[in-house]
Amino acid sequence: MPILSRLKQDPELHDYLIRRVGKAHLRWRIGLETEHNADRFGQGRTFFHIENWRTASVLIKFALQITGLAARGRANVLDLTVRHNDIVLPRLPKVFDGFRLLQLSDLHLDSLQEFPDALAEKIRGLSFDICVLTGDYRFLTHGPYEDAMRGLEQVSRAIRQDIYAVLGNHDSILMVRDIEDLGIRLLLNESVAIERLGQFVWLAGIDDPHYFSTDNLEKAYEGIPDEAVALLLSHSPEIYRHAACVGFDFMMCGHTHGGQICLPGGIPLTLNSSAPRFTGAGAWSYELMQAYTSVGTGSSVVPARFNCRPEITLHTLRTVEA
Repeated sequence: MPILSRLKQDPELHDYLIRRVGKAHLRWRIGLETEHNADRFGQGRTFFHIENWRTASVLIKFALQITGLAARGRANVLDLTVRHNDIVLPRLPKVFDGFRLLQLSDLHLDSLQEFPDALAEKIRGLSFDICVLTGDYRFLTHGPYEDAMRGLEQVSRAIRQDIYAVLGNHDSILMVRDIEDLGIRLLLNESVAIERLGQFVWLAGIDDPHYFSTDNLEKAYEGIPDEAVALLLSHSPEIYRHAACVGFDFMMCGHTHGGQICLPGGIPLTLNSSAPRFTGAGAWSYELMQAYTSVGTGSSVVPARFNCRPEITLHTLRTVEA
């Protein structure tokens, strides 16, 4: 159903979204989703968007089938690995030393029917303090999202800790209420203080910076004390220069999938990002800001991965080198 028709039929949703993002931002997002949601060229920070090109998925699926690699690619999507990343933040309050964040990115929960269960099972054995989701809950970039929301509900039940999230380029503004009804706090160009024994770190999140370009780092950083440690959730790494200049200490992002279908050795054919390749996967830094780009927990375009295992990431905050 077109986004404007949906909002006319559900005035409570319309009012909810105005309360959450404001009238101007909502109209901006509605306009972009209505006019450009399936554009392959010219929208956002990247010129070409393979996710919006249905023919690409057909061609890749055909190639995998005739080469006999389709089943292996699907199995690889379910072969989740847990990666650990320590972040040393000298200004971190001592009570947060060892604080652990679980990052899930690019879930695309309706890609395979068995994927949400496999992910939930993997999460249940992990220890962490909060969970952060860096966008892309739906497989396609537009269209129905009910299956993705059912998958997100399955996964959120396995987490059992506070969950904070941002939207990605596959996510509609219409999904906000459904996501927050699951107890997940979406950060839409805003921030929250995370408290531990009377001390705080700040967690900010921005709306999609890749395709819709509805990010607002200034608004997200507003209210964060200058002396505070500030963490940022962004769907993609493309705003890294701006984020570093604003003053964020650590940024968590995704979107690139690490290439998803890579050459041996994990060499990506493409990262679908206008950011430099050094930001494409894993830990990196720019000026005083540290960052991490997840290679993705799910899969996009086709449910297949090669030479690039999907990841669940555990970030541990440290005051000094371990």
